[in-house]
Amino acid sequence: MIKFGKSVVKFRIPILILSLLLLVPSVIGYVNTRINYDILSYLPGDIETMEGQDILLEEFGTGAFSAAVVQGMEQKDVVTLKSEIEKISHVKSVLWYDSLADVSVPMEILPGEIKDAFDNQETNAALMIIMLDTSMSADETLDAVEEIRRLTDQQCLLSGMSAVVADIKKICNSEALMYVVIAAGLSAVVLSLTMDSFLIPLFFLLSIGMAIIYNLGTNFVSGEISFITQALAAVLQLAVTMDYSIFLWHSYQENQERFPGDKKRAMAHAISNTITSVVGSSITTVAGFLAMCFMTFTLGLDLGIVMAKGVVFGVIGCVTILPSMILIFDGAIEKTRHRAIIPDLGRIGDFVTRKYMIFIALFLLILGPALYGYTHNQVYYDLVGTLPENLESVKANDKLEKDFNMGAAHVILADSSLDAKKSRAMLKELEKVKGVKLALGMDSLLGPAVPEELVPDSYKEHLDNGNYQMMFIASEYKTASDEVNAQCDEIRRIIRQYDSSAMLIGEAPCTQDLITITDRDFKTVSAVSVVLIFIIIAAVLKSVSLPVILVLVIEFAIFINMGIPSYTGTVLPFIASIVIGTIQLGATVDYAILMTNKYKKARYQGAGKQEAVSTALNSSLQSVFVSALSFFAATFGVGLYSSIDMISALCVLLARGAIISLLVVAFILPAMFMVFDKLICKTSAGFLNKDKKVTAKSVIS
Repeated sequence: MIKFGKSVVKFRIPILILSLLLLVPSVIGYVNTRINYDILSYLPGDIETMEGQDILLEEFGTGAFSAAVVQGMEQKDVVTLKSEIEKISHVKSVLWYDSLADVSVPMEILPGEIKDAFDNQETNAALMIIMLDTSMSADETLDAVEEIRRLTDQQCLLSGMSAVVADIKKICNSEALMYVVIAAGLSAVVLSLTMDSFLIPLFFLLSIGMAIIYNLGTNFVSGEISFITQALAAVLQLAVTMDYSIFLWHSYQENQERFPGDKKRAMAHAISNTITSVVGSSITTVAGFLAMCFMTFTLGLDLGIVMAKGVVFGVIGCVTILPSMILIFDGAIEKTRHRAIIPDLGRIGDFVTRKYMIFIALFLLILGPALYGYTHNQVYYDLVGTLPENLESVKANDKLEKDFNMGAAHVILADSSLDAKKSRAMLKELEKVKGVKLALGMDSLLGPAVPEELVPDSYKEHLDNGNYQMMFIASEYKTASDEVNAQCDEIRRIIRQYDSSAMLIGEAPCTQDLITITDRDFKTVSAVSVVLIFIIIAAVLKSVSLPVILVLVIEFAIFINMGIPSYTGTVLPFIASIVIGTIQLGATVDYAILMTNKYKKARYQGAGKQEAVSTALNSSLQSVFVSALSFFAATFGVGLYSSIDMISALCVLLARGAIISLLVVAFILPAMFMVFDKLICKTSAGFLNKDKKVTAKSVIS
């Protein structure tokens, strides 16, 4: 490794020039990477709801539909508006009163429930169903949504998943840059106060920033990333890789004392030391992110790959770009030296090792309530309910619920050969399902009052293409509610009595699948991340007992972090329960590994149990404190700023998790070492060396 360090020092200027040139293709790749704003699109493609959506697009040319509430318009104006909307690119059709029968036919002859579904005379509001020929979150669909909104100028409120996705896109585009600015700015403040130079944090941020751009640029290979990945990738990469830069800087300073006046040699050794230490700890972080790739809900794969890649770029940047910057700008760094404004943490070790039984007692006392809270969290799956109330899609959903008593909308795909008698019987039975406001199909219009010749051919084509027939179900219940999930189950039971191949699709059935799948994924990802990190720690530390202790300690921190919302009554986004534990375990187990390595070295050098643990804590706590504080600053600020609750909640949980992990590693882990020292020494390699009789004071590094 020392040869690599010397090579970096020798070629520092070419390395910096090359790293700057690589930013150009990275930026081009980033700009041309599509952002996916639709959470439901990450459901497995082989489930019924997703297969049904594909059939809907292939057979009917309809990929997305939206309910539009038109306010304060005369019928003739609604007809004109409908005609204008139909001219918009990718709008396939608009269903309204005149779609069901000729506009000259009095609305009174239509079935009462159908008339009420499309016209509310009390509030002077009309309802149109807009169908598009592109998928729910396609760029063309989102463009069409924005064009419809511009056309109607607030008189027509669009609801539905496509409208929600369009609003999320708008928020992300306006806030994404600020996430990075806030994370970098607050990290810079923390580092400026805790490091011994005002300028060195700038080079930390520049080198990490370049690694972030490389990471985001290479996402072009996958074609697209989710909006959650886009929002969190830069912030998380900054937070989890900052401690690598801190370690390099501290190692560089220590080697300057070893080689006075020879900064190049000091840096070469610092790079070598950093690679040796950082590679082992970074592997655990990468493993934590890769564990998310085992999710069947492929948002985990999306975020996991991007973040694992980001850690790798972070390590490479830390041992190439950052050392080059430090050496090239050494003069400027020296001029901005100052005394670190940070409390002296060097005496905590003696206190913790003397009072370790208190911390063991606290561990046992808190474990039960923390585990209970962790397993009794409430989560939400409804994106709309947590978006800002001033968004058009949120207003539309509220208006739809208030004026038409409608929440979710379902689509049924049944065999076209199902005869009219059975079809009408099925629709009648569906109308009796609790919470179903309207069941609309081809055969729901036909009867003695409405002869078939009065039903326009275009309407017939919308609902029956010869292979499949399509039916709309309007529900009074909101998406992701227990009521709508029970309703979906009952609808499936009914339709399969008439047609065993019938499918129920739509936002609510998709969300129901999301609930089932992510619940299973949570268990899978938690188990995989623990097993992977356990194996890595066992291999790195060459120990049987240490992986158990380290994973237990960090899992304890996760239990506390994820258990707090249960006691505060906070409802978490569903994705939090899956990714937070994995990220917190992978990112903060580094703190425990750093302390464990120092404890191991001290014991090998001949120090007694208490002296070794105390020395390990005292010598590592400063670095852990700065790293955790930087992690907290980067994520907490974004959590406060973001108006998308899913992103805000994730960042707040990560920020709190960093501080909790810091406290647990500082107080619980040393106590564990004190209790299990004999077991650790017997089941781990490199702890005991009977030939060594020196004290641990000589091994602080």
